[in-house]
Amino acid sequence: MKRPLVAIVGGFLGAGKTTLILKAARVLAGRGARVAVVMNDQGGDLVDAELARRHGVAADEVAGGCFCCRFPDLVTALERMEERGAEVIFAEAVGSCTDLVATTLGPLLRDWGHRFRVAPLTVLAHGRPEGAELEFLFEQQVAEADLAIDRTVDVEWWLGELLREGVAAGRHPISVDYARYAEAEAALGWLNARVAIRPRPALSPALVVGPLMDALDEELSAAGVRIVHLKMMDQCESGYVKAALTANGREPAVEGVLDASPAREHELLINLRALGAPEVLREIVGRALEARRAEWRALEAFRPAAPVPYHLGGRAFPV
Repeated sequence: MKRPLVAIVGGFLGAGKTTLILKAARVLAGRGARVAVVMNDQGGDLVDAELARRHGVAADEVAGGCFCCRFPDLVTALERMEERGAEVIFAEAVGSCTDLVATTLGPLLRDWGHRFRVAPLTVLAHGRPEGAELEFLFEQQVAEADLAIDRTVDVEWWLGELLREGVAAGRHPISVDYARYAEAEAALGWLNARVAIRPRPALSPALVVGPLMDALDEELSAAGVRIVHLKMMDQCESGYVKAALTANGREPAVEGVLDASPAREHELLINLRALGAPEVLREIVGRALEARRAEWRALEAFRPAAPVPYHLGGRAFPV
């Protein structure tokens, strides 16, 4: 039996990684291939993992740190997906992560090559972020890419590059200033939340997400907090709606069952990354949800800790 192919996809917050992966998953499924994804985040309760499941893709999560810092958890998640019969496993790195060649691809190829094949490292370089800290992360991500692509890339072409035999992975290891890396990540406030909402009268998912997204955009802007990526997903018995915003005042990207009928029981996930203090994010999001009589199920608000990779060192490894 052929070893599953692991395709690691990096890129800055809001670059379109999940959207591209789900497009690729549909193409591969149409060819009869079994596909899975492993999502990664500094916290838990991920919108993108739920979205993948809604698209019929088997999904797992590595939470509590980037792949480099949670490498054993990544391997465990890959093994779970292999046990479920996955032939291609996309692993989406958290959008603030870099140095993946040395800390993730290299160790996978060196120590787990008997179990998995590893595709060239893809980095989505769509839209350069503003600010010295965020630009540093973006530049490091692009520098180590085997394939630096835009979100408008032809998916068939991209899959051809990933699946092509004999292509080296991790050809561009970089030297990262980890003190600056830690400072850049710590510039971001992080908030992940899961809540239950029971509106009276009943509301559709679109009427839960739309007004809440507008309210958070307005309140964060008024507080001087710059949105880097705000995602929320509402699920109920009649369907789901997911919305994403990559800057204050922009029109959000929306998908799901926009004409779903009203429901009285909703589960809402919020993932917010912003240039602002975590306590401010918690206060603003908490106030907006309190007005909607939300019941908290989980809440994390923090700045990412300094990265401490499980493995250090690296080079270009042949597949």
